[in-house]
Amino acid sequence: MKKTGGFGVILAAVLTVVWSASAGAALKAETVSYQQGGTSLKGYLVYEDGFVKQRPGVLVVHEWWGLNAYAKQRAEELAKEGYVALAVDMYGEGKVTTHPKEAGEWATAVGQNKLIGMERFMAGYAILQNHPLVLKGQIAAIGYCFGGSMVLTMAQEGVALKGVVSFHGALPQDKSEPGKVKAKVLVCHGADDPLVTKEQILQFQDNMRAAGADWQFMAYGGAKHSFTNPAADKVGIPALAYNRTVDQRSWKLLLSFFEEIFSQ
Repeated sequence: MKKTGGFGVILAAVLTVVWSASAGAALKAETVSYQQGGTSLKGYLVYEDGFVKQRPGVLVVHEWWGLNAYAKQRAEELAKEGYVALAVDMYGEGKVTTHPKEAGEWATAVGQNKLIGMERFMAGYAILQNHPLVLKGQIAAIGYCFGGSMVLTMAQEGVALKGVVSFHGALPQDKSEPGKVKAKVLVCHGADDPLVTKEQILQFQDNMRAAGADWQFMAYGGAKHSFTNPAADKVGIPALAYNRTVDQRSWKLLLSFFEEIFSQ
């Protein structure tokens, strides 16, 4: 077992897929197995193949459904932009669900145990940190819904990330000590998201100010929760709705944000 930063990590590429990408490039994807404590985790690592140039790495933290096809798709999109992307497994064994009740239970179990959540995140972080194609010290994280809240929490905990981006995530209400938040923070929020209250927004923003963080908060009019996921309308939950325009706008903002943080 290889020890990195206090977290036990076992890496094993169990599946490799190569397919054609844009501009004639190829993407290489691998399912990697690693561990946190006694829990087996299965992440999805993807990058543009065919050259050995080092590049920044990005962690992708899934929605409350688990590491499903949507989270993997986002990792692939990042790889096409020239990043090494790892969609992490926060539940164990790569398990996924389509049932809101079960998803809520899984997300709550991790969300209410900050130590476990942080250890699982850091286990994925260690993979990118030690990957030969990833530039040292050049790692960011993005997350969706549950994952958005998770990456914001990691920023508040002072994890050494260049930046974090939350898409329609819950907003952590914990305070951070001044100077503790090292990552630049971008929040992409649906202005009509009924799952996040005005009070929570104001408290989060006040906490960012008090911490002296470098943060941005973009609220998109007409957007509800889960506005980036085309499958959101099929769930049958009124608070969830896909918004194609806002999905595209927020992704462009992410790319601009990454261009900024990785050029410094």
